[in-house]
Amino acid sequence: MGVFTYFAYFFIVFMYSVKIVKYIKLPVHLRWELYPIGHEKKSKYGGSYLEEKDWWQKPRKKNTWKSFFSLLREYFVLSDYAKRNITYWIGIYPWHIGFLLIITFHILCFVSGLLLAKGFDVSSRSLGFGSKFLYYGILITGSISFFSGMIGSIGVLMNRIFRRDLREYATPLNFLTYFFTFLVFFTGFYSWFFTDPEFKEYRIFWAGLVTQDFKDVGFWTMIHILSFDLFLIYLPFTRSLHYITRFLAFFLIRWDDEPNIPGGRLEKKLIRLFEKKVSWSAPHIQKGKKWGELARSIP
Repeated sequence: MGVFTYFAYFFIVFMYSVKIVKYIKLPVHLRWELYPIGHEKKSKYGGSYLEEKDWWQKPRKKNTWKSFFSLLREYFVLSDYAKRNITYWIGIYPWHIGFLLIITFHILCFVSGLLLAKGFDVSSRSLGFGSKFLYYGILITGSISFFSGMIGSIGVLMNRIFRRDLREYATPLNFLTYFFTFLVFFTGFYSWFFTDPEFKEYRIFWAGLVTQDFKDVGFWTMIHILSFDLFLIYLPFTRSLHYITRFLAFFLIRWDDEPNIPGGRLEKKLIRLFEKKVSWSAPHIQKGKKWGELARSIP
């Protein structure tokens, strides 16, 4: 089980890395052109440097921290979903929080495994603040994650089944994902609530991963660990990559307002794209010609 866990974590990191590199290397995107932008100060008419007189002659001021915290707020609140459809938000929010907390839970378990491997005590009786913080952090994130994710899995499934506007776009992969996530959260909840209320077995398991001295755990803890490992292998083949690509979407698409200045970085990218040949045809497009040639020929 330990070797399989190693493989699961390596696999998801490798696959996500490959996909992220692929996305970053894609051609220049189409802009949203929606303001205000997260990194700009508030303005009378919305928040764009284009509102300023002679903006091209002035240095641009960007507040990266402001945009970063705006993204974090959206990540933890999902306010866009709440504004558009509160019913859908009620179903998806606990599911979303369950995912975020289960990631936090495993990170804390990993850190506790490092401490246990060094001989530190990670329990409610720990004398050190860090060890006690880890103990209660694992207890809080794990219990809330399993319960919230289990309820959320049911919520998103019900939304897909009973809402026609969502059901029409649902695929078998969607339903498989909902059942899979419910299984992961349910086995974790059952293991915690009925057999391991202090997550002691999890800490022992992670200490074994760190030291490669694997320890036996209870049946339900084992079932949850195996189901979570399988889930990690399954995730790269689903739409759940958006937990990471959301950062790219906000910073590189939604909030990208870089001006196209002559001789600048953006102009060089666009020039390279205009040199590419068209691989399809239409009444107004000739296959085989360069995009630059077609752009100059269209009235």
